[in-house]
Amino acid sequence: MQFEHSEKTRQLIEKIDRFLQDNLYPVEKELQNSIDNSDDRWAIPPLLEELKTKAKSEGLWNFFLPDSKDYGYGLTNLEYAPLCELMGRSRFAGEIFNCSAPDTGNMEVFARYGTDEHKEKWLKPLLEGTIRSAFAMTEPAVASSDATNIQTSILRDGNEYVVNGHKWYISGACDPRCKIMIVMGKNDPDNPDRHKQQSMILVPMDTPGVKIVRPMQVFGNDDAPEGHAEVVFDNVRVPPENLLLGEGRGFEIAQGRLGPGRIHHCMRLIGRAQRVLEIMCKRAESRTAFGRKLSEQGKIREDIALSACEIEQARLLTLLAADQMDKFGNKGAKELIAMIKIVAPDMACKVTDRAIQMHGAAGVSQDTILADSYLYARIVRIVDGPDQVHINQLGRNLIKRLAG
Repeated sequence: MQFEHSEKTRQLIEKIDRFLQDNLYPVEKELQNSIDNSDDRWAIPPLLEELKTKAKSEGLWNFFLPDSKDYGYGLTNLEYAPLCELMGRSRFAGEIFNCSAPDTGNMEVFARYGTDEHKEKWLKPLLEGTIRSAFAMTEPAVASSDATNIQTSILRDGNEYVVNGHKWYISGACDPRCKIMIVMGKNDPDNPDRHKQQSMILVPMDTPGVKIVRPMQVFGNDDAPEGHAEVVFDNVRVPPENLLLGEGRGFEIAQGRLGPGRIHHCMRLIGRAQRVLEIMCKRAESRTAFGRKLSEQGKIREDIALSACEIEQARLLTLLAADQMDKFGNKGAKELIAMIKIVAPDMACKVTDRAIQMHGAAGVSQDTILADSYLYARIVRIVDGPDQVHINQLGRNLIKRLAG
């Protein structure tokens, strides 16, 4: 693996970093306050749309689709990694550059598995940033860490598919700009191959029978204006052309989608942890306790040094996984993707926890990004497969490969 970034990547790093420094960081608190103090929790802040328009006008847009010059820069996963890391430094940056979840994963699904009609109707406006989307997989009644448990039904009835089921924590579905959901469910629940029971189907948000029950909270935060919805599908009827790829291929699509999604979260978390480390260092140098600066105290120095080591280890593992994805595909890099999905969220939790402790009450207040950073790191230990699933599967695969 080459440790030097390409010239194209270096130029984009510089441009994105400059945009963040000049345009986002100075208004970050204002942007958050506009959400927190809005009479309508789900209203889109005008300032956010202004930043998106500016980023798009400067060509800082759609970096994420690997090797796809038709839809963006045609960057490899390795080239995208440092850009995604930069965008992870702020909760708003991904959307500003049209590189935020779940839209990135959904756009990859449309680009890889969608028909020409799907691409024209849904992928094009997503790439333009005029709509948003959701991915409906997790269900409250079953352990969705094992996707074969999913019970939502997608059954053929004449010239339509009928969707019935109950989903929750469907990120982005509360957003008024969300127009389309990719829904995973079972069309063949009795198939002896548990990985061929599922299908994925496109369900427009305005389809009769789609009911948003409530916004779900994460540690008491509703993550407005995107939100995480609880959704009921009550005899939702959609045309057969809304089925992606074919019956029984939902698990195949999910695996193709979640691999990049997992590493993207890790890239963002490294960026957030790096920013947290910088905040830690500034706090240590500016704060005095018991007659000495925090930076002069051994425990503080130890926390900062360990955090830097852990961030760099996670960064290098992420780059290695991205490089292997480029060379051998998502399936060929699955062990490294599992490793970084285990390592990066845990690292970010530890680093942010140290920073919170160093800040005392300010660390859990709205005056820093630390509380939001911990929330994000902690939830990524669950999303796209909890730690235990990745650890178990990785251990199983390693034993099988190395024991003989």
